[in-house]
Amino acid sequence: MSWYCEVAKDNPIHSSYHDTEYGFPLDGRDDERYLFELQSLELFQAGLSWELILKKRATTVAAFDNFDVDTVAAYGAKDTARLLGDAGIIRNKLKVASIIENAKRVQGLRDSHGGFKAWIAAHHPLNRDDWTK
Repeated sequence: MSWYCEVAKDNPIHSSYHDTEYGFPLDGRDDERYLFELQSLELFQAGLSWELILKKRATTVAAFDNFDVDTVAAYGAKDTARLLGDAGIIRNKLKVASIIENAKRVQGLRDSHGGFKAWIAAHHPLNRDDWTK
């Protein structure tokens, strides 16, 4: 049993995520929106606890229009200001800007690789040396 399994079993915030998502294959949950959500949550987590991200997940998903890639890619200054004023999300200007930019990049993957899922598949599995070169 992993360290996270031990933490999650008695923690209501972690247990649902652990029991339904953590370490599970993405089979049937690998659409662009969901992958973009996961990428964005990981970005928000940098330097913070995963528990905080899980606590804010529902409000973050709502604030970012269910992580619809095309909607987020079209965000402008008013949307950024709205997000930075929303206490239900991580209000870090650089992280918010990065998520908006990532949405634009995911759009670009549609033409260059056939989509986000196809881009991930083209880079997986790679060994450690290939990932770090």
